[in-house]
Amino acid sequence: MTAPLLSLYRRLSRWPGGRWLFTRAVCLKAPYFASISPRVTLLEPGRCEGRLADRRKVRNHIGTVHAIALCNLAELTAGLMVDASLPADMRWIPKGMEVRYQAKARGTLQAVASPERPIASAPGGYDLPVRVVVSDAAGTEVFTARIAMWVSPRHAKG
Repeated sequence: MTAPLLSLYRRLSRWPGGRWLFTRAVCLKAPYFASISPRVTLLEPGRCEGRLADRRKVRNHIGTVHAIALCNLAELTAGLMVDASLPADMRWIPKGMEVRYQAKARGTLQAVASPERPIASAPGGYDLPVRVVVSDAAGTEVFTARIAMWVSPRHAKG
């Protein structure tokens, strides 16, 4: 069975402006992500790609994309990827994030989120590490994140 989020993405992305509309819907559900004006460019089981335009509102005092904007993009793409990949009987929540700032982040940035191990149903909860790589237009990795997701059955407490 296809995750509802993935079904919505597939339905909307067939239309002009559909990915923009999908991203807006995600930002309505999780308003904090709207602060960076992201764009989801691909969503499929095991992979999510998102774009962040270099705008004044995401820059820091030295004129590069702010570290927290990069973290927001990483958390958004990782969360969407996990949500689109999970079996219907499972849920997720982020537990932590390790990040590395590798180069000055300038221009339009592209994030790619993918799991470090297979995503599956399990009788108990488990840690799922998700890797996110953010690159600039030249393909230079400017930021990487490893996000620890806690995946557990929907009926479980905690």
